[in-house]
Amino acid sequence: MSIWVLERGNMNQAVLSNKQALVTEISDKIKASQSTVVCEYRGLSVAEVTELRRNLRSEGVDFKVYKNTMVERACDECGYDDLKDALNGPNAFAFSEDATAPARVLAKFAKKHKALVLKKGIVEGKVVDEATIKELSLLPNRDGMLSMLLSCLQSPVSSFARVVKAVADAKEAGAPAPVEAAPAAEAAPAEEAAA
Repeated sequence: MSIWVLERGNMNQAVLSNKQALVTEISDKIKASQSTVVCEYRGLSVAEVTELRRNLRSEGVDFKVYKNTMVERACDECGYDDLKDALNGPNAFAFSEDATAPARVLAKFAKKHKALVLKKGIVEGKVVDEATIKELSLLPNRDGMLSMLLSCLQSPVSSFARVVKAVADAKEAGAPAPVEAAPAAEAAPAEEAAA
């Protein structure tokens, strides 16, 4: 009987160490991610979950199913107690280095598959609700945002280049250069200096 107790004690220790390793894995994923989204997948077929995983993987999102109790412990370690009230039912967790990718892919999928329910998430270190996740889903991915930034930066340069070209064309044609109206704030000091 004492051998059985010793073996059982070793098994319990092994189970505890496996659970602690799992909690550490979840904590590390939460800390390394710019965005973590909790969603309930009850009612999705295996084919639908496979399609969802494929869509998420194409955007660089890691999609895992963990026991809620393990995620609760990881939330305790990371300091995200506000997320724990969403941890009921069969949940899956989407982790990404892109702050908008999980929200964008999951929200798009949820529009077609009503069984997928977005609950809460962590975005850039803050716990957010379902409404915020849906707002984030409207933003483009990182490449799209960089493209938008680049077009904003190029706009003034393009306008300046067009003005320079118009001035050069006018000089070639012998016509006076087009003059843009000076803003009122710049015109006022010139008038004061003349007086």
